[in-house]
Amino acid sequence: MTSDYPLFEHWYQTLNWILSTIENYPKKVRFSVASKISDEALKTIEMIIEAIYTRNRVSLLNAINLSLEKQRIFFRLSKDRQYISIKQYEFISKALNEAGQMVGGWKKSCETHYKTI
Repeated sequence: MTSDYPLFEHWYQTLNWILSTIENYPKKVRFSVASKISDEALKTIEMIIEAIYTRNRVSLLNAINLSLEKQRIFFRLSKDRQYISIKQYEFISKALNEAGQMVGGWKKSCETHYKTI
């Protein structure tokens, strides 16, 4: 059923990229920055799954947006500290923005649906 949701598919692929990328972070930041990024990214996929199987999705979608924003900051820091390249930063920025747009569209759809009921 999760394959019926474009956000799930997009985030699954993004999560796979994130986990592969943070494996290459320097050892000294694996338990700080890399750990925070992986925790947030995994939490995001969990919340997406919960949103798929929940009727009242708006609060979960807001939480997903917050998680995406945290990841934006962590990846910006990663770029500034040169844990990732500019090209990797551009890729993840685009992926995070696309996910945010999907969440926003889903949230708007939910809000419209509840107004018509």
